[in-house]
Amino acid sequence: MLTRLKLDGFKNLVGVDVRFGPFTCVAGANGTGKSNLFDAIRFLSLTASHPLLEAAQRVRDEVGRNSDVRSLFHRVGNKVAKKITFEAEMIVPAEAQDGLGQSANAVRQFLRYKLEVQLRESTGNSIPQHPLEITKEELTIATGTVQFPFLQSARLISSGGLKIEKRGFDRIFWKRIPPPREFVATEVRSHGVSIKLRSEGRRTPVNQAISIRPSKTLLSEATAVGSPTAFCARNELESWQLLQLDPGALRQPDDFNAPSHLASNGRHLAATLARLVTPPMESLQDAVSGEARGEKVLARLANRLAGLVTNVGGLRLDRDEKRLLNTVLLRTRDGTEFPARALSDGTLRLLALALLELDPEAPRLICLEEPENGIHPDRIPAILQLLQDIAVDPMEPLDDTNLMRQVIVNTHSPSVVMAVPEDSLVVARSSAGADGERVFNKVEFAGLPGTWRSKAAPEVPSVSKGEVLSYLDPAGVLRAGDSVPQQCGRVVDRPELRALVGE
Repeated sequence: MLTRLKLDGFKNLVGVDVRFGPFTCVAGANGTGKSNLFDAIRFLSLTASHPLLEAAQRVRDEVGRNSDVRSLFHRVGNKVAKKITFEAEMIVPAEAQDGLGQSANAVRQFLRYKLEVQLRESTGNSIPQHPLEITKEELTIATGTVQFPFLQSARLISSGGLKIEKRGFDRIFWKRIPPPREFVATEVRSHGVSIKLRSEGRRTPVNQAISIRPSKTLLSEATAVGSPTAFCARNELESWQLLQLDPGALRQPDDFNAPSHLASNGRHLAATLARLVTPPMESLQDAVSGEARGEKVLARLANRLAGLVTNVGGLRLDRDEKRLLNTVLLRTRDGTEFPARALSDGTLRLLALALLELDPEAPRLICLEEPENGIHPDRIPAILQLLQDIAVDPMEPLDDTNLMRQVIVNTHSPSVVMAVPEDSLVVARSSAGADGERVFNKVEFAGLPGTWRSKAAPEVPSVSKGEVLSYLDPAGVLRAGDSVPQQCGRVVDRPELRALVGE
C-alpha cells in the first residue's frame, strides 16, 4: 500500500507531496496532471523489474508509447530538467514468495524508498546507449508517527500483525539480531555513486550487491533469501497496476494456456475467471469441492454485476475442449446467453472490476482512470462503492475477504466528485512555479479542510469551497435525498457546500 509519494521533476510534477488512503479519488480539470501522477506510479513500479530505459519506454507520452525518455523530465521552454526524484512511503507485505517458492519475511512493513534518476549527458552527436542512470537509491525503515487514520484501527493492526514502528503501539516482531536501518544505501565516491544492497541477519550487515553508475535499480536484484525485506518491497512495487480497460481486449476469449491474471488493458478476463472457478485438483474430492467453489464464485460475481447492470441472470464460463478456449457468457433473466464479444463496453468494464474484487491475487494497488467512462450516471454511486469494496476496509480485520489492497482513481466528473467520501477526495489544481526568470505551471494536490489529509499535511493549502463547487453539479440541479452507504458523508453533503448550492 502506497501511503505517501513525493515527486520532483517528473513531467509537470514539481515539489509534489500527496498522501493516499485505501481509496483515493483525484479530481481535476483536463491537463492539470492527474494522469502524470499515475504515470509516475507506474514508472516507479516498473523499475522494480525492468531496466530504467525499458521502464521509461513503457510509460506513455502524449502520443502513446514513449520513444523519447526526455519527455518524462520536467521542461520549461527548451530547458529540460536533468533529474527526477521519487520518495515513496509504503506498507509492504509481511511475506512474499519468489519464483522458486522461497519465502521472504519482512522485518518491518512500513518502509521508505527513495530513487533519483538523471539523464546522461550526450557526447557530441552520439546518444548514450543507456540514457538514464540512478544517482541515489535508498530503502529504509520509515520511522516517526504514522499519521494515517486507517492505521489506527486496532482490529486491522491486530489481525494483520503489522510490523510498523509507531508512537503509541509497536507491532514489531523482535529478533535476536536487530535489522539494518538501511536495506539499500547510496555512497558518493570520487568516480560516481556506489549503491549497495545489504543482506540481513548479521550484526554487521554485509553488502550483497554493489552497483556503480547503474541503469537498473538494486531493489530489482533483491532475493528472498539474501535480502527478504528488500524483496518484500520489490514485490509490493511490482504488484502496482495501472488499469486502462479496453473493451476490445475484454471481449477476447482465452486459450487454456493463457496468463491467468487480468492485464492492464483487461486482456485475459476469461483466463482469470477460469483460475477462480477451476482451481487445481488432485483427487475426486477436490473436483467436487472445486466445482462447488466455482459455482459460488460465479454466483457472487453475477450478484455483484446484477447490482450494476440491469437484466443480469447469471454468468458461466464456457470451456471448449476442442478449440481449447475459455469464453465468458452472460445469461439474462429470460435465459438468453451472450458471449463477452456481444456485451456493451460498460458491462465489460464493470465485470472486470467485479472480478478483481473477488480475486485474492489481484494487484495490491490499482490505478484506474475515469471509472465513469461508459457508465450510466445512475450507476456511478454503485461503481464507486464497488471500487471502495476492492480496497481494504480499515475498520475490519484482515482476512481472505478483506485484503490489504488499495484503489486510486482520477476523474473530472461532477457525478463522481459528488459521490465519493469526503476524506478520499484529492483535488489536482494548477499552480505557478518559477525557474530563474521563467514562470511555469505545475500541479498541486490538496484535500478538503478538516479531513485527515489536511491534518497530516497542514503546510499544504486545503481546497477552497469555490474549487469544490465547480465540480458539484455545475448546471445547478441537485437530486436531494441521494445516499450511498459508506463510512463517511459524501462531498456534496458537507453543510457549508450544501448551503451554497441549494437543496
